Amino acid sequence: MPRVALHTLGCKLNFAETSAIGGQFMARGFDVVEFGDTAEVVVINTCSVTERADRECRQVIRRALRRDPGAVVIVTGCYAQLSPEKVASIEGVDVVLGSREKFMVFETVGTLEKQGTPQVFVEEVAGTTDFGPAMSGQAGDRTRAFLKVQDGCDYSCSYCTIPLARGASRSQAIGATVMQAQSLIRDGFKEIVLTGVNVGDYGRREGSSLLELLRALAPLPGLFRLRLSSIEPNLLTPELLDFVAESRTVCKHFHIPLQSGTDSVLRRMRRRYTTFEYADVIRRVRELLPGCGIGVDVITGFPGETDEEFLSTYHFLNELPVSYFHVFTYSERPNTPAAEAGTPVEPRTRQKRSEMLRTLGQKKRTAFLQGLVGTTAMILTEGTVEDGFRSGFTDCYARVAVSAEEVGENELVRVSLAGLRDDRLEGRPVAPREEAA
Repeated sequence: MPRVALHTLGCKLNFAETSAIGGQFMARGFDVVEFGDTAEVVVINTCSVTERADRECRQVIRRALRRDPGAVVIVTGCYAQLSPEKVASIEGVDVVLGSREKFMVFETVGTLEKQGTPQVFVEEVAGTTDFGPAMSGQAGDRTRAFLKVQDGCDYSCSYCTIPLARGASRSQAIGATVMQAQSLIRDGFKEIVLTGVNVGDYGRREGSSLLELLRALAPLPGLFRLRLSSIEPNLLTPELLDFVAESRTVCKHFHIPLQSGTDSVLRRMRRRYTTFEYADVIRRVRELLPGCGIGVDVITGFPGETDEEFLSTYHFLNELPVSYFHVFTYSERPNTPAAEAGTPVEPRTRQKRSEMLRTLGQKKRTAFLQGLVGTTAMILTEGTVEDGFRSGFTDCYARVAVSAEEVGENELVRVSLAGLRDDRLEGRPVAPREEAA
């Protein structure tokens, strides 16, 4: 069988899309192998959220070319869409596919043979209605499946290139999503993570909503967990929050981007809320779901961010009752308003601020996990075994390590949370597996 190696950079949405691409190769007789193994074709799905992400993309492409110079190398994703000429200039790259073309490899490229000259297929995404269904169950062994339900974004955040890379917001129909979810359940997945660029915006253009989608998915037989990848604070409505609180299926876990804890910076970022409104969302979540896991995205070093504005963000985050941070150091993105406005923050200052917030975020994570010690929780175990332990996630997205001798892969197991080691809780099964399930 011919072999294809797949590699994903970036978000959960990219993982779902890479898996869908892998499924197309499998349908044509290819064997999917690990990235780094010898293969006839290598597909790299890229990210372009920061300059660091761009640099990592180039490094991965060159590493793949060194490892397997005879393979046909296909590069797609956001970096390929935004900078096709830079990708094509890397010697050895055979095909560059944009965001619209990534799901049409065989129709677009034709014969998968090295040509000596890169083929570039990148069209503008403005006005596109293409969706490209994607789910991560076709070409992987994860116990959690990622299901793409939304793509693109209509927001105009001043630092972001996603609308340029993916186009306007659009959603997959509820009926099609339900059918895909049922397929994943039949394949043995017990948890489905709904992914997209702006999942909370699901269905707005199509006349439906994320709440309607959750109502359709949550009762599906065999689905034990349904998780949201992230949701904008202005889209986490009281009705949606009430539904999650009452549901036995939807996970008690929200990842809610903040980006800055200072109103003046939020305005320059063109975000759609104030710090007061954001804090009120967190307050409502905590009141209704006291044990809920809450993640936060934050950007440091945004153009013009003063020491006073950064400290305001630091103190705001310090007071928020959240579980963990994802900290991003601001990176100038071409063709964005932020890159052309405001005084740039010196790189070492950006890095120092990021380190301060990461330290604070680690304290938040540790406090959240320590608060779970002494309780019991249901975990869904994963495949990887490290040092004799198998990990699993709780409903509220806490990682728990359990002896691999006591649990297998893709099992729902009730455990007692006995202590904290590094970034994981230590768990011990407390009930027979059948009873837990």
